[in-house]
Amino acid sequence: MFERVLIANRGEIAVRIERTLSRLGIEAVAIYSDADAGAPHVRAADRAVHVGPTPARESYLRVERVVEAALESGADAVHPGYGFLSERPDFATACAAAGLVFVGPGPEAMALLGDKGRARAVAKEAGMPTLAGWSGEAQVSDDEIVEAVGEGDLPLLVKAAAGGGGKGMRLVSRREDLAEALGAARREAASAFGDERLLIERFVAPSRHIEVQVIADAHGGAIHLGERECSLQRRHQKVIEESPSPVVGPELRERMGEAAVALARHAGYVNAGTVELIAERDDPERFYFLEVNTRLQVEHPVTEAVTWLDLVELQLRVAAGEPLPLSQDEVRRSGWAVEARLYAEDPATGFLPSSGEVVGYGEPAGVRVDSGIERGTVVGTDYDPMLAKVVAAGADRSEALAKLRHALGATVVAGPITNAAYLRALLARPEVIAGDVDTGLIERLGDEVAAPAPGPELAALALVAMLGEPEDDDPWSSRTGWRQGGNAWTKRALEAPDGPLDVAVRATPTTWEWKVADATGTLDVDGPKTRRIGKFSARQRVVRDGEAVWVVDPDVGAVRYAPLVGDADAAAHGEASLEAPMPGTVVQLRVEPGATVRAAETLVVLESMKMEISIAAPRDGSVAEVLVAAGDQVDRGAVLIELAEEEPSAITRRGDELVQTQDGEGA
Repeated sequence: MFERVLIANRGEIAVRIERTLSRLGIEAVAIYSDADAGAPHVRAADRAVHVGPTPARESYLRVERVVEAALESGADAVHPGYGFLSERPDFATACAAAGLVFVGPGPEAMALLGDKGRARAVAKEAGMPTLAGWSGEAQVSDDEIVEAVGEGDLPLLVKAAAGGGGKGMRLVSRREDLAEALGAARREAASAFGDERLLIERFVAPSRHIEVQVIADAHGGAIHLGERECSLQRRHQKVIEESPSPVVGPELRERMGEAAVALARHAGYVNAGTVELIAERDDPERFYFLEVNTRLQVEHPVTEAVTWLDLVELQLRVAAGEPLPLSQDEVRRSGWAVEARLYAEDPATGFLPSSGEVVGYGEPAGVRVDSGIERGTVVGTDYDPMLAKVVAAGADRSEALAKLRHALGATVVAGPITNAAYLRALLARPEVIAGDVDTGLIERLGDEVAAPAPGPELAALALVAMLGEPEDDDPWSSRTGWRQGGNAWTKRALEAPDGPLDVAVRATPTTWEWKVADATGTLDVDGPKTRRIGKFSARQRVVRDGEAVWVVDPDVGAVRYAPLVGDADAAAHGEASLEAPMPGTVVQLRVEPGATVRAAETLVVLESMKMEISIAAPRDGSVAEVLVAAGDQVDRGAVLIELAEEEPSAITRRGDELVQTQDGEGA
């Protein structure tokens, strides 16, 4: 076994790998960018090496520097985690050339299976059914693809050939949208994987996304550890995963597992990997090869929970040359496990990424949490928006789902907007409870899945928190509005999610009374709190950050309240401006001042947290001013482009007649 392993990654996966290394008595070496100098994965490591300046994401993609860091630290091996360099054959080759063991497949197998086009060919040779599409070593041009696609071929799924995770993926239902989808997919693939090549396949709908965990050693041993159901997705990115699948029985599990192992053997694959399948929703017996992830998967904890195996330990032992410690017949599975991915994103705005400082953080008890954040972590736009994973296990599916929903309610992330409340609402849907899911379910449900609006009592709770605790027992120091004849009402105008609120609270001997707009009520609290996380009840927490207050409710999520100061932020730019819906980088600017634009025409493309979004013109008009340039970093709400004011039309309609006006008078 190794003495020291460098982890070529960051965040929750780096922390998770460090846990296994510590248990095995192996030193962990972290790498970090300028932005991550004090991050949890750095502090948890035995050693840490700086690998580069900002932009932060590029620091983790510098093959030569990461290899140098491993040699500087005296590491024997490198674990790539997932994302970044984990599926780059050149990185595995560079590690081997430097005398470092790469904890993953060899570069030949990685190049073969990590490329979706070549992997399809291997799957066909191994006897696995595949979907029709365009692939192969020779990549035709975008124009040739558009020319070749007929209406009968639609819908199509455009995918990055060199990576997964939903990056570089676009669903195309109309032929006229294909050219733009190809361009966007190429840019996103190049940004995420350093490789812009694409694969195009027939899109199966409705479908289930099912994957099989395999692991093979260098001695001819190869096994599968069962399947995971990963059909609950948004933007082709998984949000809920579980093992086993609710629709896969023992016979189908064996068929899928044997097919996945046969593929791994055919490719000469060694170490852990995942064979991903697409299956028809109503007939999962009809499944097709999708891709191979030549690395550890984000959702590997659910497999660990039902097999009681540590996949990172198995990876390390196989990489060290040991045979697998068990055969296929010795694999045991019991119970059920479900994982939820906690993202910094706003479900109310189409899951756009969110950023900011984590001013309050608390993890639930009784479940597994893989996290790379803490109080004080600044969630920026350089990395993927996933903050943590919450994993619940139970004797059966209903128990695991109930535990996960409860755990999400006890999870506190205040600061950036997260999807925690949305996930609780999703897990309560009858379709999810019944296991009747497919990859398009979240999109179809739309606004039917939403966290409830915050009630007025949360604003009152925030004001109580703002009052703070008395400095001593002297009634004159009380901040409760104490008067000899009875406590007075404390009134404040608060900035709320949907606009200003007039809030008043008054302390009584046993509770607090409140008035918010036309609503009244009482709070079951024991007094003002100023601690970072003060428990007001079993359901709510209050997080202070200077004058701002986050009231955290499991059904609502974090709600920010602050004293209302003027109305400087209330000005709206209206339809004359295009504003950034998320913080990010301007990757494309398609217009110049004076250009004529049409409604729905894409004018700016932003990238944030490895996701692209196109910003379109709200109406026909002309560009008055362009306020950004390609490469600029912008904040949420920043004005990107100003359109010229619309001139009053000289033609108006009066009844069934068109009437021309001149100088404001009828003519």
